Amino acid sequence: MLSADRLRQKYLDFFVARGHKIIPSAPLVPENDPTTLFTSSGMQPMVPYLLGEPHPLGTRFVNSQKCFRSQDIEEVGDNRHDTFFEMLGNWSLGDYFKKEQLAWFHELMTKELSLPSEKLYVSVFAGDSQISRDEETADIWKSLGIPKDHIFYYDETKNWWSRAGIKADMPVGEPGGPDSEVFYDFGTPHDPKYGPECHPNCDCGRFLEIGNSVFMTYKKTESGFVPLEKNNIDFGGGLERLTASVNNLSDIFKTDLYTRIIDVLGGNISPTTRIIADHLKASVFLISDGVTPSNKAQGYFLRRLLRRSMVKLQQLSSNIDYQVIVKAVFSTYSGTSYFDQANTDKIIEIIVNEHDKFRKTLKDSFKKIGKVSPFDLFQTYGLPPDVIEEFYQEKGLQFDRQEFNKQFQKHQELSRTASAGMFRGGLADKSEAVVKYHTATHLLHQALRDVLGNHVQQKGSNINSERLRFDFSHPAKLTPEQLQKVETVINDKITANLPVTRREMPKSQALAEGALAFFPEKYPRLTSVYRIGDYSKEVCVGPHVSSTGMIGRIKIVKEESAGSGIRRLYAQITD
Repeated sequence: MLSADRLRQKYLDFFVARGHKIIPSAPLVPENDPTTLFTSSGMQPMVPYLLGEPHPLGTRFVNSQKCFRSQDIEEVGDNRHDTFFEMLGNWSLGDYFKKEQLAWFHELMTKELSLPSEKLYVSVFAGDSQISRDEETADIWKSLGIPKDHIFYYDETKNWWSRAGIKADMPVGEPGGPDSEVFYDFGTPHDPKYGPECHPNCDCGRFLEIGNSVFMTYKKTESGFVPLEKNNIDFGGGLERLTASVNNLSDIFKTDLYTRIIDVLGGNISPTTRIIADHLKASVFLISDGVTPSNKAQGYFLRRLLRRSMVKLQQLSSNIDYQVIVKAVFSTYSGTSYFDQANTDKIIEIIVNEHDKFRKTLKDSFKKIGKVSPFDLFQTYGLPPDVIEEFYQEKGLQFDRQEFNKQFQKHQELSRTASAGMFRGGLADKSEAVVKYHTATHLLHQALRDVLGNHVQQKGSNINSERLRFDFSHPAKLTPEQLQKVETVINDKITANLPVTRREMPKSQALAEGALAFFPEKYPRLTSVYRIGDYSKEVCVGPHVSSTGMIGRIKIVKEESAGSGIRRLYAQITD
């Protein structure tokens, strides 16, 4: 049996041998990106470079990116859905294209991973009135030995990719293109409830998608689509699904990415144990990346994961120690660096505290039955639908499942929006206002260190077109005098119209020269350093204005606590 660790390494080694540079996995909570709650795909951290910004390491990249998809929470329980997963990815930024990408992935599957070629099926874009049918990709697959009856054509809902989805939803300026997916055929009998005939995108369980090559070739304009100056490749393949396929396991929960956790739960694979294993694994990763349970943003989804898994543990009549499950997750990923900096005791403490809160919530919410809607019990109190239904039955009340499902569908759409991008335009808003605010955070960071001391370190930021939010280490509330002084320093530097320049250098050199970088593990060995005159120097990626005078005056509008020893500032551009 090929382990997931070995498969991951085989994939990385394969593309390194073909001139690719390994880039590190980004955090599950994106930095400086207010448009999405989670990193949900491998390409997400690559967006600036896919849109044309030069990457300091070159044009070919490969990695394994940890991902979380909140929209799949209610889908978990079958043999293929999970909320946390690793996305194996490789990229070409205007370098190689379709012929090389498809040939390499086919070689990886059939030679390196020994997948039988006859079990592989592929899909390509069927074309429409705007973009022609992708016969080029189909011909390449045929030349690689994929028979004609293993090639299926689908419309844009299946084989077109953009950050915004289908072409009609793409804003002007958005890049996109056709894609080609590869499916593994487990040969299981077709279930006719999913349609009269089976095909790769059928949901009966026979086929499992194991990789998708996106050919980013077009940009949307006011009058339609035009070719991009450079054609990019964006490939993504789920490690869990590839591991299952390589070992001919039709259930991802039978792979060694889950078996240690399943064993702690008693060893039996069922919808209940799948939910517990996935949700608690995802929770451990989210907490490790700084998320805590709450009723908003990332914390809301963490709370849903924990509470749903806690209900399922009760259904197992299990008194399993959370510490044992957390250690099983750590053991599963001992071959990676994901938990090198993790605080095991803190993770366990957060989970146990949420468990205690949920027990109290169950008692309180039972009193609300009949007084608030079932969906309020789900959304406000975090009760899973099956628990709500049981409560209604205990009180002799009718649970309107149809009405609940209607409201839940609306809720799922909001979840998809949160995962794919909080507003139209995708994952990284490059508007003029956001660029100004992003540059202003550099001035704010240095001004805080000037006024408060060098103990100040950036702990997070969130920027949109209306304001910036900046978290930093400091033990006490800032006085009005300190806030005014910070604001004055920033505006003095803006008035001075200091130049903003970018220089590529080894990360070690940048740090040795005093560049600020309080998330150094996020940046590659060769990185970008942005200087603002002689005042500020930080390791960062774009976008930035070319001189500070372009920003406009900054006004600090709010200061508050963001946790123990962490303060949070909000600021706006006033002209």
